[in-house]
Amino acid sequence: MKTAVVILNYNGAEMLRRFLPGVLQYSGFDNVMVADNASTDHSREVLRYEFPAVSTILLDKNYGFAEGYNRALAQVEAEYVVLLNSDVEVTEDWLLPMETYMDAHPEVAACQPKLLDYRRRERFEYAGAAGGFLDRYGYPFCRGRVMGAVEKDEGQYNKVCDVFWATGAALFIRLEDYRKAGGLDGRFFAHMEEIDLCWRLRSRGRRIVCVPESCVFHVGGGTLSKENPRKTFLNFRNNLLMLYKDLPEAELKPVLRLRTVLDYLALLQFLLKGDWKNAKAVWQARRAYRLMKPLFAEDRRRNLQATVQTHIPERRSFSVLWQFYAKRRHTFAELR
Repeated sequence: MKTAVVILNYNGAEMLRRFLPGVLQYSGFDNVMVADNASTDHSREVLRYEFPAVSTILLDKNYGFAEGYNRALAQVEAEYVVLLNSDVEVTEDWLLPMETYMDAHPEVAACQPKLLDYRRRERFEYAGAAGGFLDRYGYPFCRGRVMGAVEKDEGQYNKVCDVFWATGAALFIRLEDYRKAGGLDGRFFAHMEEIDLCWRLRSRGRRIVCVPESCVFHVGGGTLSKENPRKTFLNFRNNLLMLYKDLPEAELKPVLRLRTVLDYLALLQFLLKGDWKNAKAVWQARRAYRLMKPLFAEDRRRNLQATVQTHIPERRSFSVLWQFYAKRRHTFAELR
């Protein structure tokens, strides 16, 4: 099989009913697999009786996004795999531009399509837009989305572009590269794991790109809303763990010192808004990071040992918080 499209599902029966038919129509029945993370809704019944021809991988418990995909892809053999969220609407021939580009560029490990909003179809979608970047202090942003400001798609990002990370909502990756880099970090459970994987790939000299000729529409927030304290906890904790794992030695202490200040400022902002649950989530994330940090020391050593490229252009030297809030630069073009 050349390209396997793997959908990881957890309690997404209605999403499967809504979006799986289109994925099958435009990707080919033989190329699509659904891995179920031990759903407790009627997902497995939907797959068994409504999509009996679809290949399924039934996991014994909810391993989360990261380890769920690791276990699913261990059972897949293909040149390329697409990690596709269950809440994504694909379009006709969506795989072809990415396959063609990857075939022609063996130095590219992974790519993503242009990600647009399923509800506001003229706008980019928060989770990946037209390709992801990272600022000096670990804050992600995208072509088409800076912090919470999402741009309208007017063709301004229609060229193939090197990026720092490709969205986990529709991540097209060489299976060989996925396995060589160690896959997604299962300890993250969910959130930031695709950025961490792409950082490892970039530091090993592999490229990541956005191929906007391919386009999909993403619902987003299907599992946890942006304001959910659980999501806040995972984002803050995993971002810190990612920085510890992947930062060059010379940057580790200064970056993490300033992140401590920035994280507590975020906590204070939640408190001033009366959002006690998210403030507590930030505090708990900082505590969890301190407790888990020793478990990642060996990962950091291996990552630094495998690094061939310490300066990654798509990891920008500025602070996106300063650019956005102090300089009022709310689009990707203004940041440049």
